[in-house]
Amino acid sequence: MRSHYCAELNELNVGEEVELVGWVNSHRDHGGVIFIDLRDRSGIIQIVADPADSKKAHEVAEQVKDEYVIKVKGKVRLRGEGLENPKLKTGKIEVVADEIVIENKSEVLPFQIGDKSVNEELRLKYRYLDLRDPDMLETFILRSKVVKAIRDYFDKEGFIDVETPVLTKSTPEGARDYLVPSRIHPGEFYALPQSPQLFKQILMVAGFDKYYQIAKCFRDEDLRADRQPEFTQVDVEMSFVEQDDVIKTIEGMVKEAFAVAGIDVKTPIKRISYHDAMEKYGSDKPDLRYDLAMVDVIDEFVDSNNEIFAEIAKDKKNNRFKALKVPGGDKFYSRKMLKELENFVRKFGAKGLAYIQVKEEGLKGPILKFMSEESLNRMINKLKPEVGDIIFFGAGDKKTVLDYMGRLRAKIAKDMNLYDPKAYEFVWVVDFPMFEKDENGNPTPLHHPFTMPNMETWDEENFEDIKSIAYDLVLNGYEIGGGSIRIHKEEIQEKVFKLLGIDEMDAREKFGFLLDALKFGAPPHGGFALGLDRVIMLMRHTDNIRDVIAFPKTQKAQCLLTGAPGEVEKEQLKELHIRVKKPKTENE
Repeated sequence: MRSHYCAELNELNVGEEVELVGWVNSHRDHGGVIFIDLRDRSGIIQIVADPADSKKAHEVAEQVKDEYVIKVKGKVRLRGEGLENPKLKTGKIEVVADEIVIENKSEVLPFQIGDKSVNEELRLKYRYLDLRDPDMLETFILRSKVVKAIRDYFDKEGFIDVETPVLTKSTPEGARDYLVPSRIHPGEFYALPQSPQLFKQILMVAGFDKYYQIAKCFRDEDLRADRQPEFTQVDVEMSFVEQDDVIKTIEGMVKEAFAVAGIDVKTPIKRISYHDAMEKYGSDKPDLRYDLAMVDVIDEFVDSNNEIFAEIAKDKKNNRFKALKVPGGDKFYSRKMLKELENFVRKFGAKGLAYIQVKEEGLKGPILKFMSEESLNRMINKLKPEVGDIIFFGAGDKKTVLDYMGRLRAKIAKDMNLYDPKAYEFVWVVDFPMFEKDENGNPTPLHHPFTMPNMETWDEENFEDIKSIAYDLVLNGYEIGGGSIRIHKEEIQEKVFKLLGIDEMDAREKFGFLLDALKFGAPPHGGFALGLDRVIMLMRHTDNIRDVIAFPKTQKAQCLLTGAPGEVEKEQLKELHIRVKKPKTENE
């Protein structure tokens, strides 16, 4: 139907007869001559319908409206002097129409294409219109190119692309599973995979050596701006490797993927331990585009005349006393803004927000009266503040303090524009704890129960001190991927299950096929999974993952385009031996 895409044309095509198709982006009548901006996937070109050139084409042009689908035959010519449009790639030329055919009409749009101020739910309901926005199209062209670069890289490195099952068995991997009832086996269910974790380990036992897959994964969890119930990950597994081997391979893949977006990733990527990430930045996914590292000042409050501060400082294992120096912060934050910061940290468990202002005349702040002169001098030597700075303090339970001080750090950086929003700062976070305490004080895996522990740190009595051979890749404060060396010996896997309170019968019920596989010469192996959606989100400088998924769900896990999830026919439920019991409403 066409000889060219619209934006492929240039001055070299002047005088040529062309056939174009697309949508009417806009149209206007200037003294009887009609100008149409015709849009296709490549861009926009101006069509001129002049009755002096073709009366028939002009008559059809009078009927067209925005978003009509049309076909145009005509000749390319240069625009008149002073009539060029530098905003368009084709701004120096236009096509004089000999023939225009209306292929399809369009109703009045519920919103203008590209209008980002429109309610997002309306955009998602009419997603096919939302996706006509050239900016959206550019996102999915980039996504396609990134996926191709990833596939080319792994193919070059000798990896095998293997598809793993989507209907599998429910296993506890952290989030809730999406369950699929079996018609053939009444009362039994498949689960949609949260990841291909167990299958890719089985492939290593099978001797595939290097596996990758662009995999769909599913998690029935509460949603955020950067999460979806179904998402895509670049899944990787390798045999006969140690941590450095996997990291080197992933760095190569990341370098080539980001090069597609014109981003040069410097390798090797910096590494930081989980301990340092938490203690300095209050997060296991630190944003290193700016500094603002926290400093430990617990020793400076051991002799405080404030009983609460002194009591906190005595227990260095379970408590923290952190200082966060903000250069220029005293000049930036007004009293009202400081109150807003206090209200912000209170939402995350802080009992208040103490601070010291560094003035020309000296230090100012209520916390000063609770410190000895010697302790204050030691702290000043640690922090080295200058006039105009402000120092914030967090004190109390370790987990709470690190969390709210880390959030405060990120908020201050955003408030004060301390980083280039177009910068990319990668970091590997390594040496994770193998376990953390759940709400009952029992061990729960920080990653998953198939992660290899560093056996030199194994101590069941102090399980929080056991380290794992795990690694996360962080970009600008987002975890974009993670992986680990896996357990390949049955006795170590059983040891981990035992510590987690998973007895032998339970372990065999949930993971029997993996435990059996480990008995048949499982090689040392490790892997990684990269969140593709999140990577594209960061490449496109958006903080909403729905912008980079063609047909996303809302934060209520609904598809507004199709109406999913929806009720099904009673006959379908009967075939599946399911009876639906809806929760009672407040009025019932």
